[in-house]
Amino acid sequence: MRQGSLRNRNCSMSQGLVMLFRAAAFAILITLAMPAHAADRGIKMRVAPAYPEIAKRMKITGVVKLDVTVDADGKVTAVKTVEGNRMLSQAAEDAVHKWKFAPGDGSDTVTVDINFTLSQ
Repeated sequence: MRQGSLRNRNCSMSQGLVMLFRAAAFAILITLAMPAHAADRGIKMRVAPAYPEIAKRMKITGVVKLDVTVDADGKVTAVKTVEGNRMLSQAAEDAVHKWKFAPGDGSDTVTVDINFTLSQ
């Protein structure tokens, strides 16, 4: 009876290792498929966003997170708000459309955070 329980334990350990290996391989594939981030493309020129007057009056602050598509020359070709207040997001998108990034090998998607504070 004791040998049977050892076999069952060894069998379940090997199945666990196979599942762990599969999970690690999946994680590596997902990591390789992720887009580049701002650390990969330096920002050469920034344009500050115009704080929307109504947002100032309502004392709305916060961070707007954007996905920015940059071409090989460093020009912004697309901007999409990922999260943040809608009253601030359009001003953030308009400003980032005017930014210039460092040239690269091809088109990249970078993540940019724009922080709106009332001291602006």
